[in-house]
Amino acid sequence: MKPDAKRALGFGLGLWLLLALPPVRHGLESTMALQMLAQVPLLALVGWWIGKALPQRVEAALAPWNRWGLSGLLLATLASMPWMLPRAVDAALQLPWVEAAKFASLPLLVGLPVALGWKRAGFVLRGMFLLEVAATAFRLGWLYLASPVQVCSNYLVDDQQQAGRWLLAVGVAINLALVWKLVFGHLRVELPPHE
Repeated sequence: MKPDAKRALGFGLGLWLLLALPPVRHGLESTMALQMLAQVPLLALVGWWIGKALPQRVEAALAPWNRWGLSGLLLATLASMPWMLPRAVDAALQLPWVEAAKFASLPLLVGLPVALGWKRAGFVLRGMFLLEVAATAFRLGWLYLASPVQVCSNYLVDDQQQAGRWLLAVGVAINLALVWKLVFGHLRVELPPHE
């Protein structure tokens, strides 16, 4: 294994273990916003780092199933959806097997497929993926802000509204970043060589 791959694997596994430590886990699950906007992305980041450590032969074996990165990004989108639903958020706090499923599925079915699919995906597919992430943040942010009742039994209405505001902010930030990239990211002026 190459030194960079060893570092990536070590970082990914180290982060995974750190997030599983009870004080860290309970701290990140103390508020709805921290669980959805810190713990979930950090668990996905674990999978991203593990994906960076995969040997080339594994990537080559998966390549026919992941043309243009579409399969990886689609799998990541579908696998992340349950962890945004209030019922799953509650179940992860109440049932140890659901918590274990969250700690396994987010790295292996979200972060790892994104790592494998991102480098194969073109600008349009990456943009569509990020727009779906932003749209999900807007939908959930609106749901948590507009709901007059508690949607998660473990978090109060004030906490869910704070999570809703943060989700809307994430959606806005992703859209601004995409517009910036679209407008300014490809403006390269190549001057003809002087004779």
